[in-house]
Amino acid sequence: MEEIRENKMGNTPMLRLIISMSLPAIFSMLVQSLYNIVDSYFVAKISMDALTAVSLAFPIQQLMISLAVGTGVGVNSLVSRRLGEKRQREADLAACHGAILAFFTSLLFALFGLFGSRWFLGLFSQNANVIDLGTQYLSVVCICSFGSFVEIAFEKTLQATGNMIYPMLFMLVGCVTNIILDPILIFGLFGLPKMGILGAAVATVIGQILAMCFSLYVMFRKSHAVHVTLKGFRFHGPTIRDIYSVGIPSMIMQSISSFLVMGLNQILSAFSETAISVLGVYYKLQSFVFMPVFGLTHGLMPIMGYNYGARKKARLLSCLRIGICIACGIMAVGTLLFWIFPAQLLTIFDGSGEMLAIGVPAFRSISLCFIPAAFGVIFSTIFQAVGRGKNSLFISVLRQLIVILPAAYLFSKIGLGYVWYAFPLAEIISLVASLLLFSRFYKLHIHNLESKPVSPAV
Repeated sequence: MEEIRENKMGNTPMLRLIISMSLPAIFSMLVQSLYNIVDSYFVAKISMDALTAVSLAFPIQQLMISLAVGTGVGVNSLVSRRLGEKRQREADLAACHGAILAFFTSLLFALFGLFGSRWFLGLFSQNANVIDLGTQYLSVVCICSFGSFVEIAFEKTLQATGNMIYPMLFMLVGCVTNIILDPILIFGLFGLPKMGILGAAVATVIGQILAMCFSLYVMFRKSHAVHVTLKGFRFHGPTIRDIYSVGIPSMIMQSISSFLVMGLNQILSAFSETAISVLGVYYKLQSFVFMPVFGLTHGLMPIMGYNYGARKKARLLSCLRIGICIACGIMAVGTLLFWIFPAQLLTIFDGSGEMLAIGVPAFRSISLCFIPAAFGVIFSTIFQAVGRGKNSLFISVLRQLIVILPAAYLFSKIGLGYVWYAFPLAEIISLVASLLLFSRFYKLHIHNLESKPVSPAV
C-alpha cells in the first residue's frame, strides 16, 4: 500500500501552511460572496417585490447549504483524522459515503421544491406578487439542488486531504457561470427570452450543475490522497455514524441560521417589508466579511484534524492561535466598512429612502458582533475538527435560538432600531460560553495529547 504522506499538514511551518491551504478557499468564498451580491443586484433591478421574494427564499437556500456543508464537514473531519492516524481504507470509505449521502439529501429538497415552496412563502407575506415571484425562484433552486450537494461533498473531501486548489476551482466554475448567466437570463440578452426572477434561479442551478460535473471528473479521473469508487459500494454503518457524529451537529448548527432568519423575518414583518429587505441585503453583504473567515476555516479544519489524529499538540494549538488572529483581523476590517460606508453599501441595491433610514443604523449596530463572532467561528472549527461537533452545536443553539431571537423579540417592543442589538449581545454571550467549553476540552483532551492516545469522538 502506498505510504501516506504527512509532510504537508504534519510538518510544514504553521503560518505558511495555513496561508497556502486557506487562500484558495478564501478566494473562492469571496467569489461566492460576489455572486450573492450580483444576484441580488440584478433581482433588485426587476422590482422591490422581487428583492423581497429572494430575501424570503434565502432561509431555504441557506438550509440546503447547511445540510450539504454539514455532511461535508463530517466527511472532512473523519477523512483528515483517519489520514492522520494512517488508516487509509477508512479514509477512502468515508469519502465514498460523503457523495452518496449528499445526493440522497438533495432529494428531500426536490420534494419540497415541488410541493412546499408556495406554502412556505405564504407564511411570511400576504403580497400575492411576492409569493408568485418567490415560488418561481425557490421551486427551481430546490428541485435542482443535487448539483450543489454533490459538488460540496467532493469539495470537503479534497480539503480534508490538504488539496485546496480543486475545491477553489469547483466553486469558481459555479459562481462565474452564475454571474455571467444572471443578466443574460434575467433580462433576455443575446436574443434569449426575458425570464425575470426565474432566470436568476436557472442561472444558479446551471452553475451548480456545471461545478458538480467538473468535480465528478476530478474525483474519478485524477489522483488524490483518497480513492473514491462506487464499484461494489455498500453502506457501512460505523462510517455513517462517524460522519454524522460530527455532521449532524454541524448541520443543525448551520441550519439554525436559516430558522433564525425565518424568525427575524416574522418579527420584522410587523414593521414593514422594507425591514425584511434590509435584513436580506445585510446577509448578502456580510458574506464579504464572513465568507473569508469561513474560507480560513476550510484550511484550518483539516490541519487541526490531522494534527489531533497524529497527536501533535503544539501544532494543533499553533493552528488555533494563528487562526484566531487572522479571523479577528478580517472581522475588524469588516466592522470598519459597515460603520463607515453603510449608505453606500445599501445603494448597491437601489435602496429607497426608507431602506436607507432603516438600514444605516441597522448595519452599524449589527456589525458590532463581527469581532466576537471571529472567536466563535474558530472555536467551532476546532471542535468539529477533533470530532466534538456537539460543542459547536451547543454554542450555535445558544447564540441563535436561546439568545438572539428572544432578545430581538423583546427589543422589537421598544422599537425597530433596537432589534439589531440582539446580534452583538448574542455573540458576546456565546464567546464566553466558547471559552469555557474550550477550557474544559483542553484539560480533558489536549493537555496530555502527546502522551495519551486520542479518545474516540463523542
